[in-house]
Amino acid sequence: MPRISGHSVPKYRKHRASGQAVVTINGHDHYLGPHGTKASRIEYDRLITEWLASGRSASYGTPAAVVTVVELANDYVKFAKRHYGDAFNSEWRRVKFIIRPLVDLYGRTAAADFGVLQLKSLREKFIATGRSRGTINSDVRRIVRFFRWAAAEGRVPPSVPQALAMVPGLRKGKSDARETAPVLPVDDATIDATLPHLPEVVADMVRFQRATGCRPAEVCNLRPCDVDLSSEVWLYQPPNHKTAHHGKERTIFIGPKGQAVLLKYLARDPEAHCFQPRDSEAKRLAAQHAARKTPLSCGNRPGTNKARKPKKRPGDKYDTQSYGAAVRRGAEKAGVEKWSPNRLRHAAATEIRREFGLEAAQVVLGHAKADVTQVYAERDLAKGYEVAKRIG
Repeated sequence: MPRISGHSVPKYRKHRASGQAVVTINGHDHYLGPHGTKASRIEYDRLITEWLASGRSASYGTPAAVVTVVELANDYVKFAKRHYGDAFNSEWRRVKFIIRPLVDLYGRTAAADFGVLQLKSLREKFIATGRSRGTINSDVRRIVRFFRWAAAEGRVPPSVPQALAMVPGLRKGKSDARETAPVLPVDDATIDATLPHLPEVVADMVRFQRATGCRPAEVCNLRPCDVDLSSEVWLYQPPNHKTAHHGKERTIFIGPKGQAVLLKYLARDPEAHCFQPRDSEAKRLAAQHAARKTPLSCGNRPGTNKARKPKKRPGDKYDTQSYGAAVRRGAEKAGVEKWSPNRLRHAAATEIRREFGLEAAQVVLGHAKADVTQVYAERDLAKGYEVAKRIG
């Protein structure tokens, strides 16, 4: 039997010895009835439709009691890539990360036999790796979501995810899991001290994010074609964002401060990213050349001491990892505490909530629920002091 390619389907064939129609899926023969009959064609269509609906699963046709965790995990990772996308910080990458220890411990276990004890054992392995309590609880929910998907696909009994969902999350102070400090907004004095030690492009990214309260990934992905300049306040609608797979739209409002930062980056290919590492490198080399003390007639000529085939070249887009690393290096050079770009979003949220209220902060940050906004927007203690002065 020839190997089935990714875009072909198993053929309807005649089994000569018995005269029946047959189709081979994943190495298993499925007999359909007398060859050439309408009933056998209908049965063939049913099997092929089910196989395609399973995502061309390699374990299609295997009884639920026999399907192993590793077979389901392979199909789920493919589904997650289609569903969540393959962006740098997508849910698909987190799924891949937590699936590995699951497969290491229980890959050959029948998926229908995975229960509460197995989930708790996996959670203990997460704790042993030093992950924080919040991260572990999130990863356990991802495992439960994986088995819920399997039940929805008819691959495991519904009782499996129902039992797993009953396992309570780790509570603060009740486990050996590491606790983390809350992420607080970075103050403007720290930002101002860091900016002179950042590459010019990265510094503009920081200024833009502080002015708009957008996410680090939204700064990195910004392109001229995504910005509507037709009104006094510009509107940036990223085509890909954190909640895009939920069918939600994201609008980032760009006021005068953000416009002043962004304006000089709009005069380029509309499809190109505004903030590019190769621009940073070009500016760095230009500044280095301007500060050169050796006459051009002596020493190396500009550009002659470069590697002919460097292992890594400056790209045309920052990602959240390289953006964050640049900010932390700048903070270290400035002699201030190291901080991450996520804290800029917290700082913007806190300021907006203080000046305009929680609902305004919810709209600007793009949250569907106000309780999520409260995680980002620290409460203004000055209001508490004022109340205590007047009535306390």
